[in-house]
Amino acid sequence: MNKILEKEHFSEKVVKLVVEAPEIAKSRKAGHFVIVRACEHGERIPLTIADADTELGTITLVVQNVGTSSGKICALNPGEYLTDVVGPLGQATHIENYGTVVCCGGGVGVAPLLPIIKAMKKAGNRVITVLAARTKDLIILEKQCAEYSDEVIIMTDDGSYGNKGLVTEGVENVILKEKVNLVVTIGPAIMMKFVALTTKKHEIPTMCSLNTIMVDGTGMCGACRVSIDGKTRFVCIDGPEFDAHKVDFDEMLMRLRTYN
Repeated sequence: MNKILEKEHFSEKVVKLVVEAPEIAKSRKAGHFVIVRACEHGERIPLTIADADTELGTITLVVQNVGTSSGKICALNPGEYLTDVVGPLGQATHIENYGTVVCCGGGVGVAPLLPIIKAMKKAGNRVITVLAARTKDLIILEKQCAEYSDEVIIMTDDGSYGNKGLVTEGVENVILKEKVNLVVTIGPAIMMKFVALTTKKHEIPTMCSLNTIMVDGTGMCGACRVSIDGKTRFVCIDGPEFDAHKVDFDEMLMRLRTYN
């Protein structure tokens, strides 16, 4: 169990792993995550399930090397094993036919966005995907997103690929062109904050995923507590997805700085 079958480098710091996990693959839904340990004494890390294949019994994880524990996971190769893969955890994404759904992702936030894009398209929605990153090299999963999207818009800070500008510009351009019924945003907290401010101005319901603040993943440590509409919630058990217009992003950003 937990054998790594495939490995692909999206960039120097971002790796895709296809892992043997038949029971998880069978029961996962869009929005679910797993807790992973690279070795016996390793740290427990929550990772969103980017994809699953029930026939092959595999799940796909996208990992960004940002420290010791994630570095150990990224260093593993096909044929090696993850010590633990526990899940699926969290609340699944609510999927229905909304009409036109804009799904916007920044950086590695595109990985958890992909299963939502797939599910929204299969539910009959018109799906417009906005992918954003600092440079062309940091855009990931474009081909996979395009397979389930009616339109894909690329935004890069430096203009090295697609359109030059921020993700909010891409989202607002769509809103100004056509009626949008729902926006889904996943990425850095600061990105989600400004997407929420943009959509609130246009009174468009918006869903965000706050998985970036999770640590333990089971509600035990309390590190992922956030304020939603003035009430305390835990991302790992109450989320990871919430109404973006009710999230206290300023408080969340302040707390995230504690871990840096």
